[in-house]
This record gives sequence, C-alpha cells and structure tokens, in this order.
Amino acid sequence: QVQLAESGGGSVQAGGSLRLSCVGSVITFGSYCMSYFRQAPGKEREVVAVADADGSPTYADSVQGRFIIFKDNAKNALDLQMNSLEPEDTAMYYCAADPNTLVPGMCSVSTMAPADFGIWGQGIQVTVSS
Repeated sequence: QVQLAESGGGSVQAGGSLRLSCVGSVITFGSYCMSYFRQAPGKEREVVAVADADGSPTYADSVQGRFIIFKDNAKNALDLQMNSLEPEDTAMYYCAADPNTLVPGMCSVSTMAPADFGIWGQGIQVTVSS
C-alpha cells in the first residue's frame, strides 16, 4: 500500500521557520509530480508548492520567496522549508503525489489541482502566532 507521511509541523511565532518532510513507501519519487497543499479551517485546499519528476519547483504567489520545496529522489523525500512564516500560513499541510503528470511544464502550481493528485499523506498542522 502506497503511503506518504509528513513530519516537522508545529507551532512557531511570526517570522520564524519550520521544515516539513514527506517520505514515501512503495512509490519512487523520481517518477512523480509532487506537491504540498494546505487547508485552513473553513477554506478550500490550496496548492503551496509543486516539484516535478526532476525536482523543478514552482510556488504559489503567497509563499514565493519564503518557502522552498526540495525533492530528494535518492532518499524518496520531499521537504518544504518555510521561512518568514506569517499567521496566514496557519493550516494543515499535506504532501501529495501524482504519477500521471510527467510532461515538462505541466507539473506546476498553475496547472495542478487537488483532484489531480491520487496519493495523499495524512497531513500535519502548522500554527503561526502573531
């Protein structure tokens, strides 16, 4: 059974940093389009950052310049370094994988939606206080 597991969440004050990590079993990250999404209470799930099969990243405008997504295909790990955190970043964060979107340029924040990803982690809470 394919599994993704997130770690590294928690609580931090505004301006602080956290690093999320997602590790997987069964699947090979190098063959997948992968992403971090987040969902705040009462809001829709939104894409945060996407890394294509080769690891090339794209970011939502709201996190551009503050977050870095890094896919380590050798370790089967997907990390999200979150810097200069803001209270608006408070949400449940999810790691997701899609084995079908491998065409260059099609695995990006502007082309991918939650429904495109068939494999999800259970999510991890990130809370940023002001």
